[in-house]
Amino acid sequence: MVVSREQVMTAAIQHLNEHPAASMAQLAEAVGVSRATLHRQFSSREELMTALGHRAHDRWHDLQVRADVPAAAASDDPRVLRRALETLLEGWIEVADEYGFGLTDYAMAVHPELLRRSEELEEREIALFAAAQRAGLLRADLPPRWISNTVYGLLVAVRESLRRGDVARRDAARLLRETFLAGAGAGGWS
Repeated sequence: MVVSREQVMTAAIQHLNEHPAASMAQLAEAVGVSRATLHRQFSSREELMTALGHRAHDRWHDLQVRADVPAAAASDDPRVLRRALETLLEGWIEVADEYGFGLTDYAMAVHPELLRRSEELEEREIALFAAAQRAGLLRADLPPRWISNTVYGLLVAVRESLRRGDVARRDAARLLRETFLAGAGAGGWS
């Protein structure tokens, strides 16, 4: 059976979400191919993780496009900002659910291109958070980067809660939203 690079990546994602530290041998077994076949597709675990990191960043970028983050960040209209934040909050669940293993993977955190892309995407969201602060939707006494780091921590919590079965998938978006807004929200979200 011939397994495409895309099929390998999809199966690896599923396995890594359950077993984030899986070796190439374990990933090959989960994919249903030999280690040699997996190594023909990806010469190392780092190469596989980098490819998966690019896919995760593409999904994050697509989410920002769907939320129209740059336009919202340039807006002072609370309705526009709120809609963008709500779209992000919902979408982050999807991305964390699919690529949750990458939130704490060291290889993905230090790869220069992935790091550059991550910083670029994060800066767009920080600009959105700052605009939401100016509009009174988020607390003005918190640094926008702190808000971004808080979201990141909450996404790790979402990933772990879903992985362990601590919360139902259908409740994750509500829990993320309520937890985020209880800590960073400035009111006006009722």
